[in-house]
Amino acid sequence: MKHVVKSAVAALALAAAMGGVGFAQDYNLNPNYGQANLQGGFSPDPYVVNLQAGGSIDVSQRNGACRGHITAAPDFRLNFRPGSLPLIISAASSGDTTLIINGPNGQYYCDDDSGVNGLNPAIRFDNPMSGRYDIWVGTFGAQTQPAQLHISELYSQ
Repeated sequence: MKHVVKSAVAALALAAAMGGVGFAQDYNLNPNYGQANLQGGFSPDPYVVNLQAGGSIDVSQRNGACRGHITAAPDFRLNFRPGSLPLIISAASSGDTTLIINGPNGQYYCDDDSGVNGLNPAIRFDNPMSGRYDIWVGTFGAQTQPAQLHISELYSQ
């Protein structure tokens, strides 16, 4: 969890220093794998999206706090209205994946290996905001990798 907080703080500081330029990705593009409108207490939990992680953009070239190769468009868009539980967004893959999320507050959150199985990313929002979460699942190297995006209030994958 400390890694996630440190990455988020570093991402926020870098985004502020860049004057809002942010990343090469564009959260206004249509997501590659669709979107969902979920509210607290959703079922089934986890909500799972099958996708191909990765892309040609090396996000670390734009923000040293984040890692991985992604596409310009988000992989998935979540419109979320929280209940009383946390929001946990994670990815599961046999490859080494990363996670980048543009939250409802316009801030970017990044993670590499905080999920289960050592190489999977997870970001936990203990007090999630209501609104739009644009999500990218990246890979190390420009190759794509089959992955699952997990959205949960109970656990990470």
